[in-house]
Amino acid sequence: MTTRLWADSRFLNHVAGPMHPESPGRLRAITGLLEKAPIANTTRESPRPATREELGAVHDATHVDRVLALAGQSAQLDPDTAMSPGSAEAALLAAGAAAQATLEVLEGKAPNAFALVRPPGHHAERAHAMGFCLFNNVAVAAEAARKAGAERVLVLDWDVHHGNGTQHTFAARRDVLFMSSHQYPYYPGTGAPEEIGTGDGRGFTVNVALPGGQADADYGAVFHDVFLPIAREFCPDVVLVSAGFDPHRADPIGGMNVTERGFAAMTTAVKQLADETCKGRLVLLLEGGYDLDGLAQSVHACVEVMSGARRDEFPAGVGPATKAAIASTRAALRGAWKHVS
Repeated sequence: MTTRLWADSRFLNHVAGPMHPESPGRLRAITGLLEKAPIANTTRESPRPATREELGAVHDATHVDRVLALAGQSAQLDPDTAMSPGSAEAALLAAGAAAQATLEVLEGKAPNAFALVRPPGHHAERAHAMGFCLFNNVAVAAEAARKAGAERVLVLDWDVHHGNGTQHTFAARRDVLFMSSHQYPYYPGTGAPEEIGTGDGRGFTVNVALPGGQADADYGAVFHDVFLPIAREFCPDVVLVSAGFDPHRADPIGGMNVTERGFAAMTTAVKQLADETCKGRLVLLLEGGYDLDGLAQSVHACVEVMSGARRDEFPAGVGPATKAAIASTRAALRGAWKHVS
């Protein structure tokens, strides 16, 4: 039983434009390091495209049709989000990899998996693309898990940007718990601690809105004081992670100070959570991360943790800004969870 790494050379055919930060070089850097420093107990897999049914569980048919109709063409969908001739195929494969990785973990074919995909997905809304994202890969994976029989799905998003599309997809539901740590206020403007879900889903959206400059220890406090207690109470059947590496201290877009050790500690924490609650069923999906060396080193560290070759703990200490952010989240959720007071 090995950690499955889902990747495909066709992901490189999505080109958002010259000098665009979401470039094919991101995936080349990741796969290059994995080839230079291979990790035992991992295998490389090539994904299938997402089906129309899988995409339709998350997106309006008009949005799916629009993206697929642009196959072989170039188009600008919004100021940040563009398509090249290979983008539609890459987006189909990215969503398909997310679903396939999740289903195979649920079926026991692999203990865990990392979908090394692009374009990313967590900003994509039901009816439109945005923020470099065409289809919402993690939402497609969560819906595929639910259809396959998972009663409770945890989606944890540690990208520096809030996953607005994922939050909006599941905001009114109790079967998917969405938890996010992100820089705030920042793009896309959502993710305030008071955003805790709607209707039956109140309390099942958890946002920790952090100011810039937070480091490994601060993220450790977020995990230990908010994410892990709530997640254990939720007791998921599978854990999905929108793994964005733009909180890295060298990232040109983000404003955080997380290191490779910090990302490895986050992965250690979610792996232990999955081991405790759902037989280790854990899937990471690549979102952001735009410093090529920091991205590659961080992904490599996370895969080492997933394969059992490494274990990292968060350093001690937490700053006042993170303490305040945690307090705001806990106040907004008061009464929703036993472990939040």
